[in-house]
Amino acid sequence: MITTLMYAVIFSVFPKSRSPFIAHRLSRIWAHALSYLLFIPSRVRNTNLIDPKKTYVFVANHQSQLDIPLYAIACSNTFRFLAKAELTKIPLMGYIIRNLYLSVNRADRSDRNKSIEVMRKSLDEGISVFLCPEGTRNRHEEPPLLEFRDGAFRLAIATGTPIAALTVLNTGRKLSPVRPVALAPGYLDAVWAEPIETKGMTMEDLPVLKEQVMNNMRRHLEVYRRSGFESVK
Repeated sequence: MITTLMYAVIFSVFPKSRSPFIAHRLSRIWAHALSYLLFIPSRVRNTNLIDPKKTYVFVANHQSQLDIPLYAIACSNTFRFLAKAELTKIPLMGYIIRNLYLSVNRADRSDRNKSIEVMRKSLDEGISVFLCPEGTRNRHEEPPLLEFRDGAFRLAIATGTPIAALTVLNTGRKLSPVRPVALAPGYLDAVWAEPIETKGMTMEDLPVLKEQVMNNMRRHLEVYRRSGFESVK
């Protein structure tokens, strides 16, 4: 509740052009504090691959509700997250989502098309966007990834924006959506892959780009499952 009110103050007091950057810093502070209060600190490899001064289309897999704070911890670049439109109806929190995030009604094709234009505008403003191409949480370890949707890759190609993939390795084990709430202590692990430049690509390259990102994520998940965090590169 206090955090929600703080976001509301930020969006009310600071210029609209600056409020996303300030709110992102607050989100990272909140995420770090939450992770330590819950005894689930985060380990993120390859953060050096992400240029804090560049704009990206960020993508990540989605395993549990712990992913949201982990995304914030892993990424110092200010970004707007693509959220479900129904979340904007939540009192107070909906206000934050409308200002900090981008929203889309997945059942409405025209709204999906509109969301692409809104994301393009965000990139033009120098604010990255963050999407989960699986479209929903993967509630099981097999398959390790759900089939990716095209939106993030279409956006990256259309705007010539590099795509950077974060693989979440174990949040599903820490807070599984298929069992009663039981938070397991220990590290939340994630790893960045080398960003992929998309300048010069056309929509004909989309399947190859999507497969490359999926293969990188599958490899990281497989290495983690076999050998642990220290072996993930």
